[in-house]
Amino acid sequence: MIEFHPDLYRGTAREYDRFRVAYPKAMIDDLIEATGPSGHGRLLDLACGTGQITFALAERFAEVWAVDQEPDMIELVRAKAQAVPGTHVHALAARAEDLTAPAGAFELVAIGNAFHRLRRDAVAGSAFRWLQPGGSVALLWSTGPWTGDADWQVAMAALLERWRIKMGAQARIPAGWDRPRRQRPDADVLTSAGFRDVHSARFPTVHDWTTDELIGLVYSTSFLPRTVLGDQAAAFERDVRHELGDRDVLRETIDFAYEAARRPA
Repeated sequence: MIEFHPDLYRGTAREYDRFRVAYPKAMIDDLIEATGPSGHGRLLDLACGTGQITFALAERFAEVWAVDQEPDMIELVRAKAQAVPGTHVHALAARAEDLTAPAGAFELVAIGNAFHRLRRDAVAGSAFRWLQPGGSVALLWSTGPWTGDADWQVAMAALLERWRIKMGAQARIPAGWDRPRRQRPDADVLTSAGFRDVHSARFPTVHDWTTDELIGLVYSTSFLPRTVLGDQAAAFERDVRHELGDRDVLRETIDFAYEAARRPA
């Protein structure tokens, strides 16, 4: 079994909250329509980061549980919740696999850009128990700017690989991390856990980056955060600016998507 180290995102909360691109409104609206929350139930945002799903969906639920294993992420979620009157967010630092929650407590369990890092079968089984009959699980994700085929994206991917090697950070992402999902897609995991009516939707969205925003995004990642770059951060930033040149806009199409399934009523 491929395991991710538990503290890969430690110290990234500020950059994570500032530079991660929000899920598009069209996608959130579609997810709401597909899952049909009553307005009186609970949402569980599992591996919540700094609350990108929590706050996008909070108004549709009477209560939200936001759970992440990184304490600094949870502290930021709490601060954001306190700044929004009437937001009922219970923020909890815990591993998804260790969370204790009542059976049938939630209308929706959402996991954003994290299911591949979790023990998928165990978490899917727990989500099934935590959901009320007729409730839904939703897996949300998006592509990163260094996965595209534009010239600047190819250059950025190569630069990041050089710096991972330079900083000895290759092992932060386990070799073959995506193999289990290719061999057994998430939809199969959900079906094995008892979920039905699996469906997916994609929302490609054009986004323009500045060089500074891309640097901030890198600092929000698990593979080259500031804690890894240390006193080499300034050199890294110079390298990025040299590689990308003096372009004002770096355009990509982010592939936002979700996969949802329902616990039978």
